[in-house]
Amino acid sequence: MRIAVAGGTGAVGTHVVELAREAGHEVAVLSRGTGVDLTTGVGLTEALAGVEAVVDVASTFTLDAQESRTFFGDTTRRLLQAEAAAGTKHHLALSIVGIDRAPHGYYAGKVLQEELVTTGPVPWTVLRATQFHEFAGQVHGSTTLGPLVLVPRMRSETVAARDVAARLVELVEAGPSGRVADLGGPEEAWMADLSRAWARARGDRRRVLGVPLPGRLGRAMRDGTLVSGPGADHGSTTFEEWLRDQAVQRA
Repeated sequence: MRIAVAGGTGAVGTHVVELAREAGHEVAVLSRGTGVDLTTGVGLTEALAGVEAVVDVASTFTLDAQESRTFFGDTTRRLLQAEAAAGTKHHLALSIVGIDRAPHGYYAGKVLQEELVTTGPVPWTVLRATQFHEFAGQVHGSTTLGPLVLVPRMRSETVAARDVAARLVELVEAGPSGRVADLGGPEEAWMADLSRAWARARGDRRRVLGVPLPGRLGRAMRDGTLVSGPGADHGSTTFEEWLRDQAVQRA
């Protein structure tokens, strides 16, 4: 099968590309590095020629709801329009667990993305996953106060990006399946604890504090909205196993 991966150079996309090729699929990466700009549509028509399925794992870094909605709205509309014109038979989008109950900030864009996909012209699958293990490193150090590292007080169920990618490859092979079971990690933990473990593995001994964020998004982070519920599937790679793998790769 010829598959296109939007965001194929990102945390999940690189694994999707690798695992899909290992499974014998022909893979086109949709990224600026391959001459495709999802935000403008440049190169998209040519890249989708002969493509049977698109896996959309593209992302953007923003906490602003309007910026997120603009990015995911524009890129998703362009992808679906180009796919319909090319005769693409399957659009598979990666989303996030709990966003419909916390449609704020970055998640606002993901809610819009799901709306566009599920009402769009291309047969579809949507997989919601929890935050990736990498999230602990992303939040560590983003906010500091003197010698302190501040991270959101957040109930987390992080999952390995490679486990997510493996599930996406299974789903693209299965064909359009609608909204499938959520994918969470193998265990729950507070984000501050994960951030401390991530820092220790890199020799960073600064004190980490979990800080409750204000507003509805902050409450959603604390009350378990963003962890998987009954009926979810779970990745097998624990956070500690992932940390050890990262240490080996850095060695």
